Amino acid sequence: MSVPAASDPGHRVAHAPIGEAARLSGVSARMVRHYEGLGLLPAVARTESGYRQYSEADIHTLRFIKRSRDLGFSMEEIAELVGLWNNRRRTSASVKRIAQKHLGELEQRIADMQSMRSTLAHLVHCCHGDARPDCPILDDLAK
Repeated sequence: MSVPAASDPGHRVAHAPIGEAARLSGVSARMVRHYEGLGLLPAVARTESGYRQYSEADIHTLRFIKRSRDLGFSMEEIAELVGLWNNRRRTSASVKRIAQKHLGELEQRIADMQSMRSTLAHLVHCCHGDARPDCPILDDLAK
């Protein structure tokens, strides 16, 4: 199996050590080990001296995990998504259910943050920000 080197798209590597796998996937070596420990990656091959060796499939999975994290999926959701991705008998409805649930959570967090922003903007506007000790921001926080 070969892994494309990010700096040279035509160059392929048989198996990549953890540092190279991290570089190719955009995930830190520490997180690669963490994902492996969580079972998101199958047990990776090791050299005779015990160094991890990552295949092209392992690096592809790491990229999948990274993209999932970039979209804000939880580790539990990512574990489900990786399982579905590896299951050719999956239904797209199962994947959509996870994504829809996550989308709803994101929309709620955005609404909550917009409300916080609006409240804080109002408080900042009401505060004179001068030498006087009275401050509507502190008054509101003390409620």
